[in-house]
Amino acid sequence: MSDVDSSAGLNDVLVSFRGVQKSYDGENLIVKDLNLEIRKGEFLTLLGPSGSGKTTSLMMLAGFETPTAGEIQLAGRSINNVPPHKRDIGMVFQNYALFPHMTVSENLAFPLSVRGLNKSDLADRVKRSLSMVQLDPFAHRYPAQLSGGQQQRVALARALVFEPQLVLMDEPLGALDKQLREHMQMEIKHLHQRLGVTVVYVTHDQGEALTMSDRVAVFHQGEIQQIAPPRTLYEEPKNTFVANFIGENNRLNGNLISRTGDRCIVALARGEKVEALAVNVGEIGAPVTLSIRPERVRVNGNSENCVNRFSGRVAEFIYLGDHVRVRLEVAGKTDFFVKQPIAELDPGLTVGDVVPIGWQVEHVRALDPLLEAL
Repeated sequence: MSDVDSSAGLNDVLVSFRGVQKSYDGENLIVKDLNLEIRKGEFLTLLGPSGSGKTTSLMMLAGFETPTAGEIQLAGRSINNVPPHKRDIGMVFQNYALFPHMTVSENLAFPLSVRGLNKSDLADRVKRSLSMVQLDPFAHRYPAQLSGGQQQRVALARALVFEPQLVLMDEPLGALDKQLREHMQMEIKHLHQRLGVTVVYVTHDQGEALTMSDRVAVFHQGEIQQIAPPRTLYEEPKNTFVANFIGENNRLNGNLISRTGDRCIVALARGEKVEALAVNVGEIGAPVTLSIRPERVRVNGNSENCVNRFSGRVAEFIYLGDHVRVRLEVAGKTDFFVKQPIAELDPGLTVGDVVPIGWQVEHVRALDPLLEAL
């Protein structure tokens, strides 16, 4: 799949994957035909399930893996045969990869000393980097004397200390607990904004990808399914895989019965008809999957002006603090969810109630039929 954006001038592109493939056995392609342009200064996340090709793509960019076919360019020159340490790329891994026998300062000095910096410049850079991640008091501690979050900050500072043009991060927050992870997400995002460095970030956590990125590339089975800013990806998924992988999603299966421009009518299994946006549909009569986000479904009186109206039987309430997920039985499906802020939830609603629900045409997308493999 191609991602050649005409709005990005050639000068804005830092990394270019051109027809890149990767196979370990000569038969199965882990990365199928990757064409991707990464812009200077952007925060791009490669997102996808295990085995989708995202980490392999990152490792080829880092130089730890070699493409089977195609070319990777960095700042306009091919780096297929350039060894990792000559690529001017910083790396942050999930396991931090700090040297246990070196202090924090020595860990930060290491990438500089191998690049031949003189002593005073080296000391100055280390000091600046420590201050950047707010670890000045920890300069003489060893990694084992630091918490997980502090170790991750050292790893981050070490990747940035030699001022690379590109920083690659492979699941860097995977080992941290939820609260610390969310805190570090913001730290990394703010550092990126402040330094203007280009970041390519790998994760399987969609929330992390949406929070941190300028653009997200969703990988599945070795191919990019869609690449877009987080909001576009969430609100306008191009296919069923992206709709299901990013955020929560109600799916209704049916068949296309008519299409007019960008609108279509879909008949569900029991005959109900839904008017939807025709995003990725085949011929009349072909199967489609409808995708509706739980927060876009209106309940009771709020559903009166909706084009698509149904009734649903309340099956379960799932309390999540700031909002409630209500599981309904709708159109023969037992797992249709509505997401309601606490302030908007009808306190009289109970399990077993049958309520009118609805959604607008612009909030339901007719996509390719769901394959069992997903």
